Parts: sequence; C-alpha cells; structure tokens
Amino acid sequence: MPKIKAEMLTDFVRDIFVAAGCSQDESARIGRCLVGANLAGHDSHGVTRVPRYVSWKAEGAIHADRKVKRVVDTPVLAILDGQFGFGQSTAPQAVEIGLEKCKAMGLAAIGLRNSGHVGRVGEWGEMAAAAGIVSIHFVNVVGSALVAPFGAVDKRFSTAPYCIGIPLPGRDPIILDFATSLVAEGKVLVASQGGKKIPDDALIDLEGKMSGDPHVLYGPYDEKTPRNYRHGKGAIRAFGEHKGSGLAFMCETLGGALTGNGASLEDRPWSQGMFSIYIDPKVVDPEEFFPGEMQRFIKYIKDSKRVNADEPILIPGEPELAKRADRRANGISLPQETWDALVATAREAGVDGARIQKVEIF
Repeated sequence: MPKIKAEMLTDFVRDIFVAAGCSQDESARIGRCLVGANLAGHDSHGVTRVPRYVSWKAEGAIHADRKVKRVVDTPVLAILDGQFGFGQSTAPQAVEIGLEKCKAMGLAAIGLRNSGHVGRVGEWGEMAAAAGIVSIHFVNVVGSALVAPFGAVDKRFSTAPYCIGIPLPGRDPIILDFATSLVAEGKVLVASQGGKKIPDDALIDLEGKMSGDPHVLYGPYDEKTPRNYRHGKGAIRAFGEHKGSGLAFMCETLGGALTGNGASLEDRPWSQGMFSIYIDPKVVDPEEFFPGEMQRFIKYIKDSKRVNADEPILIPGEPELAKRADRRANGISLPQETWDALVATAREAGVDGARIQKVEIF
C-alpha cells in the first residue's frame, strides 16, 4: 500500500488538474481539499475522487473556474447557481457570501445549486468556524440516487450529507459531519479498490438481503473497471433505520428542492445542492454565556464513565483531529488500486512521466 507525504500528494493532484485544463489557483484548491479529506480520515472524499473529477470535466459535466451566479440576493439570503463548476470552487464562494451576510446581519441563509461535488462538507463548517460563525449545512445530489429509504430496497435518496460547525475560543471547532447513509458512497468505492472494508449491513440487495460486498452496489467489475452504481442492482442503507432515512429526506428537501437543485432526480445532469444557515454567536449571545457553557458541557460529557477504560469519550471533530495529526506526521496510505488510478489519470491528462516519478512513495 503506497504511503505519500501530504504536501507531495497535494502538489501531484494540483498538477493533474492543471494538465486537465483548470487554472493554477483552482487546481491547488482542489488538491488541498481532496488531500485535506484524506488527512481528516475521510478517504471516501479524498484523492480517490480524482479520476471521476477529471472524467466529468472531459465529458463537459463539470467546468473549470466557474463563478457562482446570484439568482436571489437579499441582505440575509442568497440563492446561488454554481453553473456546474468544481465544488471546491463553488462551495467556498457560497460560504464567503454567507459569512459576509451573517457578519452584517447576525444571521444568513445561503442556497447553492448546480454545483460539482462539494467534497467533505465538514471543510465548509470549519471555514465558517474559523471566522467565528456557527453553520448548519444540508446537502443533496441529483443524478445520483444511491440510498434505499427505510423499509425499501431500491435507490431513492442521495447520500445526503449533513454538517454542523461550532466555533469555540481557545480550542478546535466542533464539527459534526456525516452522510445520512450508513456509509458514504466513496467508502464503498475505497472498499472496492482494496481499501478499508465496509460493514456487513451497509448495503441491501433487491431481495432485501444485507451485505458488505461492493458488487451489490456496482455490479461486476475488475481492478481496471470504473465503478458505476448504475451497473449494480443494490443500494446503500440509511443509517439509524427510520431516523437516518428521515434526515436524508430533509436534506433532499432543503438542499435539493428548496435550492432549486432538485430532489432525487435521475433524469438531469449530476449536481449537488447545499442549503446553509449561518449564525453569529456575538449577536445571539452578547453576554458571552455560550463559550463557558460549552466548555462545561464538553467536560461533563467527557467525564462520563467509559465502556472501555482505555478508550476516551470523543466529541464531534476529535477523530478527524487525531487522524490529521497522524497522517501529517506519517504520510497518507492509499490502496494500490487508488494510486494506480491516480497515475493513469495523470498520464491521460498529459502530466509528464518525469513529474510522476518525482512523487516519493515510502
């Protein structure tokens, strides 16, 4: 399993997207975002996505260096059209607009539609938290029904991510970030490439049998076959039975139907929608009760009696912090098939062979 330093992997991904026709700035941003997902332990949203992104651009499904278009614009609300740009460009633009409005008014809501894959949604919660703003994000995808509703066996929802970011003075932000499916589709992709296996009950076939075999979702494939969920008859299960299914419904409603992106549509181009709410704690809490209360609350939770004495009680965001520290120090391990796909994509995009050889694997 190849292991690569984060900085070197970031630069390599940047050069792939430059060769594919993106600007230096956008390519560098895509590299930082994807490798940032690997660093946080979210390999499903990391560099395994590079071949798909490059393929989408080549097909004309995603376009380089797009600026969002303001469809609705009021002091506290905006609806933005991403014009099928890379999500690593459209999502931060949406967050910046949300932060600007929130700092002016104390509260803001931003809808983004027609965006490419926005990546790890927690990154946008972190971006808002770095500016001292609380944020809530509901995300959906059209052209990508992957998840069976509770009690069903066929695909009807996207993986419908949900995120909340909470800034706190003097400590890392609290970031809750998860797909409403039992696993993200990217985790099935990673497992199909020889990476970490998914749970045995993550998928469900048309007969209602649960499985952890990626073939249930993708159908037949070998190591050189691009994964396509449309070739498989099974679906990913929603997490938490009816609760996850209900939250997925709301993410499709707010991130999809309300923004104009569409909810669980299969007959239109692939795109993501994101509905975000931004709250300025300084306006809500002028007496500054919130920071101290959160510190007390966190300690109260962490002081709980543990099931296993050697395993600490964690709050949202802490697993990512630990993984990030480890991978920055020790490198990012990639399944061999993921690395091979990266190299093949680089060559197809026109990256010089000598440049590929400069990537140090240890």
